[in-house]
Amino acid sequence: MQYRLIAGSIFSYFYNHILTNFPSRQLRLAYLKVYLSQVGEGTSIQMKCRFLNGRKVYLGDRNVVNFGCLFDGRHYQIKTGTDVSIGPEATILTLGHDPQSPEFADKGGDVIIEDKVWIAYRAIILPGVKIGEGAVVGAGAVVTKDIEPYTIVAGNPARFVKKRNVDLKYSLNYQPWLI
Repeated sequence: MQYRLIAGSIFSYFYNHILTNFPSRQLRLAYLKVYLSQVGEGTSIQMKCRFLNGRKVYLGDRNVVNFGCLFDGRHYQIKTGTDVSIGPEATILTLGHDPQSPEFADKGGDVIIEDKVWIAYRAIILPGVKIGEGAVVGAGAVVTKDIEPYTIVAGNPARFVKKRNVDLKYSLNYQPWLI
């Protein structure tokens, strides 16, 4: 077990501090296909993204992960569906602390993001949340609980704004050369 922890720490450090800054999408993606549990076909991950325990991160097909995102897979899983767009500097957390615990105990859960979800700039997704198919999370929103499919939410905490069109026909295909 100690060997796996050390190896995982080295993989994480190398990507998060060195390779994430390298301007070759193909090189970063090749590394991430080994480091993460799953990187789907056509998925694009831009520079300066960080992954805490990549073995718990599963990215579906045709995801677009913009620059500066943080994926916290330390103890729980992060799973995304197909055609998911994650805006710049978004944060997806799976672990925190129980504020009522006298021992400052850990508290967390898996984060599930279904197909055709759009998470906008600097949104924060807290542990144990499920974001339903076709949902939109507004810029800067803090998601503290599950979001129903085809719902647009915004604010802190994220609240219902309106329903989204359910007739979505797009497939993401964003493959920038140097970012």
